[in-house]
Amino acid sequence: MTVTDDTTVEEIAAATLARARDHLLGLQNPAGWWQGELETNVTMDAEDLLLRHFLGILTPPETAESAGWIRNQQRDDGTWANFYGGPADLSTTVEAYVALRLAGDEPDAPHMKLACDWIISQGGVEATRVFTRLWLALSGRWSWDELPVIPPELIYLPSWFPLNIYDWGCWARQTIVALAIVQSFRPSRPLPFTIDELKTGTKPAQPSRDPWARAFNALDQALHLYRPVKSVRRAALRRCAEWVIARQERDGCWGGIQPPWVYSLMALDLLGYDLDHPVMARGLAGIDRFTITEQGPDGPIRRLEACQSPVWDTALIMIGLADAGLPADHPALASAARWVLGEEIRGPGDWQVRRPHLAPGGWAFEFDNDNYPDTDDTAEVVLALRRVDPKTRPGDGAQPAIDRGLRWLAGMQSKDGGWGAFDADNTRNLVNKLPFCDFGAVIDPPSADVTAHIVEAFAAEGLHRHPAVIRGVTWLLRAQEPDGSWFGRWGANYIYGTGAVVPALIAAGVKPYKPAIRRAVAWLEEHQNPDGGWGEDLRSYDDPALAGQGTSTASQTAWALLALLAAGEHHGGAAERGVRWLAQTQRADGTWDEPQYTGTGFPRDFYINYHLYRLAFPLSALGRYVRALEVGSA
Repeated sequence: MTVTDDTTVEEIAAATLARARDHLLGLQNPAGWWQGELETNVTMDAEDLLLRHFLGILTPPETAESAGWIRNQQRDDGTWANFYGGPADLSTTVEAYVALRLAGDEPDAPHMKLACDWIISQGGVEATRVFTRLWLALSGRWSWDELPVIPPELIYLPSWFPLNIYDWGCWARQTIVALAIVQSFRPSRPLPFTIDELKTGTKPAQPSRDPWARAFNALDQALHLYRPVKSVRRAALRRCAEWVIARQERDGCWGGIQPPWVYSLMALDLLGYDLDHPVMARGLAGIDRFTITEQGPDGPIRRLEACQSPVWDTALIMIGLADAGLPADHPALASAARWVLGEEIRGPGDWQVRRPHLAPGGWAFEFDNDNYPDTDDTAEVVLALRRVDPKTRPGDGAQPAIDRGLRWLAGMQSKDGGWGAFDADNTRNLVNKLPFCDFGAVIDPPSADVTAHIVEAFAAEGLHRHPAVIRGVTWLLRAQEPDGSWFGRWGANYIYGTGAVVPALIAAGVKPYKPAIRRAVAWLEEHQNPDGGWGEDLRSYDDPALAGQGTSTASQTAWALLALLAAGEHHGGAAERGVRWLAQTQRADGTWDEPQYTGTGFPRDFYINYHLYRLAFPLSALGRYVRALEVGSA
């Protein structure tokens, strides 16, 4: 449409909404689902090359194509970052450098010299995280004696005992069990070059005032001297292998994510599983599903997704399309509902260790991750399914699945009233003190964004007074930051948390005039950018003083708008400026440019650019804005 001085903001919003809706409808898979790329950093690609070298299956085309992508992501100063526009990361830069050496890039090449000089200036390989040095040990370029020990006998600890494998978050649990196997072999399959140019010869001092950390460091030193009884070690390795194999998914992955996948393949290889063994063959073939190959400026480039998010993407888009005014019996929603219902997980999983008597009934994030349904996806699926006409649903309809999902969610509530993503009461911080826990979150405590989505799902089904909802609302009110925002565990960051919590509290019956809501609205208004949008740089995880500060993005602007609209601020100036920013920055094809990463894997360590966030959330925000104005003028 042509915008004139007489064009109302409602007309602008409606036109912007229509373009976004039409673009999304064109992206639906014939099977009913949506899936956007899940973009992360080049460690995925570097480690893929190192894995293939370790297994002896690395091919020249794979090497050249992955190296092309890694070179493409190098910055002008020779470094690599963990997110768009972020600070250089030492471990990521070291892994990228080693991968390029494996691809044949010489140390004296200008781009390699830049990287090497920067690495040395930051303390060299010696200052990298444990997992980077572990890859170097696997590749024969680091000593296993200088890495923390993970004994496979850990598998024997009962679930009530501290530091047992179920004290770890599910992603870390699967990784640690596989790594326990790998470390027991201390393998070394040397790269065809040294990395001496990356070493300073100085081990960085890492003093710790934490008594538990000091105790675990002393225990680690003792474990280096420990010589296990052979029969006990063999039995532990066999138990670990059985545990790992039992958790392989139908598509060959482990947990639907890269870390446990690659370490499980190496563990089984070390145990003597041939590459043509069904477990290994499925695992290797499954990686192809996570591989993106496209034409780059200098030829084909190849990159890996750390994970895939079809259930999450589909649920968010179903909600967005319904918010955009798509009829509840529209074929796109009906097709999506049928696919989502087929993804319900009705079998057992690790969550039963903490909730042994709870009946299953949830959804996972990925195409295949039946061992680990998560509460966040389950809540969003419930919210999505209720927006579809029951007559379009197959069989006995969606309501039984919704009811099962809600019962499962109620049973997964933690003791304090909040919800974690994958497990209940996964809150023992002791594992964080272990010496190999220097990268990423390793436990799964309740978070504001997950708890909010679950509260909203119950409220949408009319269960405002359900005991789980009352406890969840209480948890959320207690979790509010002093400035009025909420921390975002799985999205960046305080804008994401606040954008999730305010709609949930309103849906659960908290009145818009209540102090908690007013403080949140004030915080959002104070952090609106001069251009009318909202943005938050991922550095806010390291420095809370940066909360709500950053370049405006479509997804984060939508999160802020969702909170403001829920609080009744549709006639406010902040909401109008936000809508105008979305309209002004929309591309002609209906989407938005968003190179910024607004998703979170591990706060402070690993971040995600969900390529459909820039469409799904603006669709909901614009749809709710238009509807609020229509209702207000009726």
